Amino acid sequence: MSIEIREAITKDDLKKFVKFPFELYKGNKYWVPSIIKDEVKSLMPETNPAFENCKAKFWLAYKDNKIVGRIGAIINQTFNEKTGEKNGRYTRLEFINDHEVVKALTETSEKWLKEQGMTQVMGPLGFNNLDLQGMLVEGFEYIPSIASVYHMPYYLEHLEKLGYEKEIDWVEFRLTLTDTPVDKANRGAGLIMKRFGIEVVQFKTMNELLPHSDTIFEILNDAFSDLPFVSPFSPKMMAFYKEKYIKILNPEFVKMLRLKGEMVGFIIGLPSLSEAMQKANGKLFPFGFLHILKARKGIDVMDQLLTGVKKEVLATGAGVILMAEIQKQMLSKGMKYIETTGIFETNINAISNWKNYEHIQHKRKRCFKKML
Repeated sequence: MSIEIREAITKDDLKKFVKFPFELYKGNKYWVPSIIKDEVKSLMPETNPAFENCKAKFWLAYKDNKIVGRIGAIINQTFNEKTGEKNGRYTRLEFINDHEVVKALTETSEKWLKEQGMTQVMGPLGFNNLDLQGMLVEGFEYIPSIASVYHMPYYLEHLEKLGYEKEIDWVEFRLTLTDTPVDKANRGAGLIMKRFGIEVVQFKTMNELLPHSDTIFEILNDAFSDLPFVSPFSPKMMAFYKEKYIKILNPEFVKMLRLKGEMVGFIIGLPSLSEAMQKANGKLFPFGFLHILKARKGIDVMDQLLTGVKKEVLATGAGVILMAEIQKQMLSKGMKYIETTGIFETNINAISNWKNYEHIQHKRKRCFKKML
């Protein structure tokens, strides 16, 4: 029977769109599900302020009246204005191992993007750099952090067959804390703090952290402004992501830096929630939140979610202080491993630093491109 593509328009359609991967990855011990309610909100203009500067559409593929794939298309107008280009994005592509399915999905998204005047499509990319990015092409035998992605191994072959080419890769590492890199970071941090007068700001409770949440986004806007695919966060988008992520953060694993009374850097880590999110299976209530709370204890892996330092102080080596502080927090909790989130393969400085640790580079995600 032929493939039928239906646009996901209603909230019920979008719920089906979000729930499809739960069926696709059923029984897969590596896939980490998102929270269904949060993901549906991210696809709706009424609840996601990214739609103020983005256009988007979403589609489901049906075969024999059963959902067999999905895809979204996004036009980030702020990003295109920044670059002067006409780039569309495909997003959230998932499909069974059937080339006709993925062909029908990608052709549908490409047709819409071309009708909107786009000349190239890139992806997988989300609304912004805190949304889903990249397609896993290496590391299928490792569980991802909640800030990363997992995909079926057959995706790569199908995308290449459709004419999609590599644009850039993100690489991910697992670092082991041993005495040598820890001591080196502590010594370097001490020297930098003394030389430049940089102070570390610690948090014990969410009430202490919350007043600084907007500042974290302001630093992020500055630090990430020149990176590929990045557009700035508006105040409404800051509020959206605070609501989405603040409930799962552990304030003790958030560190900030202050210089001359101004916050200039931050690092956000989190005891790994991947297994807890698997147990939650897309729902925080009634029991999902309990799994997340339990994951705050007895975990020996920290996911290093996000680090940002203002450009004006980057040359001071302030990032060394942040690493030293988060490692102290880990060691105080008996934690041994760091899972880095994706960094661009072109970020030689960060990669060189990770190689100072006992490490493995175990996962790789890819952004593809195709002319329309």
